Amino acid sequence: MTVKRILIADDHPLFHEALKGVVMDIFPSDIECICTVDVRETIQALEDGPAFDLTLLDLKLPGADGFSALISIRSKVPSVPVVIVSSTDQVDIVRESFSYGAMGYLPKSSSQNVMKNAIRLVMSGSTYIPTEALGSFTSSPFKKKDTPKKQEPNNVKSSLTPRQLAVLDLLAEGKANKIIAYELNISEITVKAHVSAILRKLGVSNRLQAVIAAKNITT
Repeated sequence: MTVKRILIADDHPLFHEALKGVVMDIFPSDIECICTVDVRETIQALEDGPAFDLTLLDLKLPGADGFSALISIRSKVPSVPVVIVSSTDQVDIVRESFSYGAMGYLPKSSSQNVMKNAIRLVMSGSTYIPTEALGSFTSSPFKKKDTPKKQEPNNVKSSLTPRQLAVLDLLAEGKANKIIAYELNISEITVKAHVSAILRKLGVSNRLQAVIAAKNITT
């Protein structure tokens, strides 16, 4: 089995251990966690040795200026997904993080279950956005050409089957297809089919946009 390599870039020792514990719970075996405490160490770790499967990055890492650490990481190793782990959940900061290439954003106040779901989701190739930021993302963090077509919430909701609504609820919780399949007692292939149908009916092109559209349906 391939060893998962996770880079945790945070200068707070206690949070290092907390994040390491979350990752170890997700991958109880075949996991390697590397911890760095500043930008220089982080970049060096990313450039040396085998590739990482995920980077968990504190925006306020020593040596960083604003989003400079995120920008440097995305520039040097664009294939490695980055999840921001930050003490702030300000929507403008969340929005900018995604514009600079983050695949997920976790406030440090998030529960362990939320962190686990977010990490699983990003490592499956999707994007995670914190629930508290969803409402303000309805103005769209995407480029104008990517903005989904607006639809009447009631019409959209009535077009989704009960099973599709259940899948959509679990998508909004940041759960990966495998977890959704387990919780709904259906196959992962069936989940993928439901997700494709949901994207089509909501007029969106990815899971993140679907979750944002779901927020509109329920508000």
